[in-house]
Amino acid sequence: MGRLEGKAAIVTGGGRGIGRAICLAYAKEGADVIVNYASKDQPAQEVVEMVKQMGRKAVAVKGNVAQKADVDKIIQTAIDHFGKIDILVNNAGVSKPNMLYKMTEEQWNEVIDIQLKGPFLCIQAASKHMMEKKYGRIINVTSSAGLWGTKGQINYSSAKGGIVALTKSAARELAGHGITVNVVQPGYVGTEMFDRVKADPKLMEIYTGRILLGRFAEPEEVAPTFVFLASDEANYITGQLICVDGGLGMT
Repeated sequence: MGRLEGKAAIVTGGGRGIGRAICLAYAKEGADVIVNYASKDQPAQEVVEMVKQMGRKAVAVKGNVAQKADVDKIIQTAIDHFGKIDILVNNAGVSKPNMLYKMTEEQWNEVIDIQLKGPFLCIQAASKHMMEKKYGRIINVTSSAGLWGTKGQINYSSAKGGIVALTKSAARELAGHGITVNVVQPGYVGTEMFDRVKADPKLMEIYTGRILLGRFAEPEEVAPTFVFLASDEANYITGQLICVDGGLGMT
């Protein structure tokens, strides 16, 4: 029997990269999954089919987490299909890099909306259902950028720093309702977001030089931490930041 047997999960940004790996890891452990995505239908549908092949239920839901109406639709889909929400993973993200003096208000707003307002809206909507059941697992995603800052990504860094504070505040508010809230910081992961880096040997040398283990992670190496935090093994963990970064923060 899987560690998440009979649980219902929502994974935002579940069609690709780390989100896809989390969806598949959850299904493997027995969970049914709502696969939220923003634009590309095919990758999300592929994840749904793979989950179904494992004998679990899955539904793809298109929606922008920065829009309250879309978030309500995502949450309602979980209730309609699974009757509950046990696990929420706020993984959806976007990057619009630019130097501070050149960054447009639109670039700032889009990243803050999706990376910070989105998780707030999702937690607000999902926690209402979790509070009724006196049970819930909420897992957010931050970045090294949110802890140390990044040149050319002040919007992304600000949002990801905010996610840590959001996690800790939500953990305090929801603990009395049987809901844990934690945040995971993956390091450099071999996803589309790092395609530009991977294509440039000099950049790869710089980036891998910052990692104690000397290589990028695969999404499948990050997903087990999300399984652990969603499982009963993590019953007594809340308000915590867990780094799965190959020692990136040590260098």
